[in-house]
Amino acid sequence: IAVAEKQHEKRYNDLVANIEASRVFKREEKVVWRCRNCGYLHEGTEAPDTCPACDHPQAHFELLGENY
Repeated sequence: IAVAEKQHEKRYNDLVANIEASRVFKREEKVVWRCRNCGYLHEGTEAPDTCPACDHPQAHFELLGENY
């Protein structure tokens, strides 16, 4: 359990750093953003303000992860 909690703390601290640096929906290099509502994919340095496919707000975008 201690190992899992250490990883949770690291993820939380990384997220806080991203929020403080306004990097949650912005990156320096092009990445692929995925709408968690409809699956729309957008390539760019920032997630769109709203999803052009389903009109959900930027908060529904996440970085596309290919961990399979």
